[in-house]
Amino acid sequence: TSFSTPKKKKRDDGMREHVTGCARSEGYYKIDKKDKLKYLNNSRAFAEEPPADTQVGNPAVNGRRSEQRRLLSSFTGSCDSDLLKFNQLKFRKKKLKFCKSHIHDWGLFAMEPIAADEMVIEYVGQNIRQVIADMREKRYEDEGIGSSYMFRVDHDTIIDATKCGNFARFINHSCNPNCYAKVITVESQKKIVIYSKQHINVNEEITYDYKFPIEDVKIPCLCGSENCRGTLN
Repeated sequence: TSFSTPKKKKRDDGMREHVTGCARSEGYYKIDKKDKLKYLNNSRAFAEEPPADTQVGNPAVNGRRSEQRRLLSSFTGSCDSDLLKFNQLKFRKKKLKFCKSHIHDWGLFAMEPIAADEMVIEYVGQNIRQVIADMREKRYEDEGIGSSYMFRVDHDTIIDATKCGNFARFINHSCNPNCYAKVITVESQKKIVIYSKQHINVNEEITYDYKFPIEDVKIPCLCGSENCRGTLN
């Protein structure tokens, strides 16, 4: 049995008509240059002609556009700017590294320039209550873990990054810091995010003020800044 290729017919508009009714059964065929030019010219003319409802001076269209702009501005104004920034932080993470610090042990350093008032990194860890934090602090001391990576969110919640945190736990304290910590609410959950106070250069160490409560037993500060308070608490 032999199969013959169906003859291609042309329609009145110059386009080929499929004899079998199915393009797949007829394979590929070359389009003449004249037909291609005719099709391109028709498409270009259609694209250049503005739709009737978008012409200048149409009051109904102008009203719809102004309404859309008003709704967009109201949405942007009412939307939580912290949420928008936090989403940007997740998708555009800053390039950071941790290495030995002249302040204390390990530190976090910028691998790219960071502008002022930008989110640098989120302080990640486990959300625990004060009672659990007290128990863990004693257990960490018994295990020989000298550094504590607990960050208070509010009166009831503490973030423990000792064993399940990210690079943010390596940020050292400074009495003249280039960053600051801020508590933001994202989807009804409080988070701690480190913001830049000023422009931060490449290889510059990321620091913020721990703002420890004043206590009788003092923790010496080693930041070395001109206005160093001498102690962290």
